[in-house]
Amino acid sequence: MSSIYVLDTDILIDVLRGHQPAITWFTTLQDIPSIPGFVVMELIQNAKNKQQVNQVFKLISPLSIIWLNESDCNQALLDFSQYHLSDGVGLLDALIAHCVISNNGTLCTFNVKHYRVIPNLKIIQPYTR
Repeated sequence: MSSIYVLDTDILIDVLRGHQPAITWFTTLQDIPSIPGFVVMELIQNAKNKQQVNQVFKLISPLSIIWLNESDCNQALLDFSQYHLSDGVGLLDALIAHCVISNNGTLCTFNVKHYRVIPNLKIIQPYTR
């Protein structure tokens, strides 16, 4: 199974805000990336009105939404409990990371600090900020 790109919240926020390097990178992808359902929830949580919620759904409509199974949730819990106090790994960070790992993906993010301690997680910063 080849690695798929999985987008973190910060990447999609850049696209929604019209950050040109993000848009250029996003529109030149050969394979359609995936997105954790938790990222969709974060985007909706950051919306200030119904129009912004609609923009989120329009943006993510071609993307595959991925979720965790029970085993993945248990691993996310272990990593969260191990790395939260020592490295500041957040709850959603652990869940998103395990969505990526369980789908043999590569996380596209600039929040490397949030994810760097998660074992077996592949990360790239896909464009220049």
